[in-house]
Amino acid sequence: MKRVAVFGNAGGGKSTLARELAAITGLPLAVVDELQYRAGGVTVPHEEYLQAHATLLANDEWIIDGFGGIKLLWERLEAADTLIHVDLPLAVHALWVTKRLVKGLFATPQGWPEGSPVISSSISSYRVLWPCHIRLTPKYRSYIAEAAQRKRVFHLRSRRELMQFLESMRKEHARVRRQAAQPPVAEDAPQVSRR
Repeated sequence: MKRVAVFGNAGGGKSTLARELAAITGLPLAVVDELQYRAGGVTVPHEEYLQAHATLLANDEWIIDGFGGIKLLWERLEAADTLIHVDLPLAVHALWVTKRLVKGLFATPQGWPEGSPVISSSISSYRVLWPCHIRLTPKYRSYIAEAAQRKRVFHLRSRRELMQFLESMRKEHARVRRQAAQPPVAEDAPQVSRR
């Protein structure tokens, strides 16, 4: 797990999951919204965004959270070695967009550029929920079924599965850190027998 794409419909908790996964793994986190927008919600020139995205994909390690356009999303999914599809029931996505909207009235949501227009961004999220659900979600499901032969794939369908995934990553990375901390044993070192 070195190049991780986190994707799915709006309001699914992708950004929270990506931040927690970055904290667990130590992989650098990139948020597509922060590549596409500046403070105050000002759009980055498209060529600048394309270059930043290409530079990011060329790196050896990353977690990328977000959409950023269908063409670049498919490029990102192909470049990733690990896919995390957050695919909650549509009503949960809608509820969590609402929760983010209410919280965003008081503080900029994490992963959003400072001063982002929370209300208009939330309206945009509501507008994409249904089209994404009926057009993109089936394509995502198909893609991850095929990609499972060559990539590590996690298809998370509930809040419980999100939490279980993060817990399994904590355990996996704790085990990896413990193994890395153990001194190597020389091949010609005498073996101690314990009886």
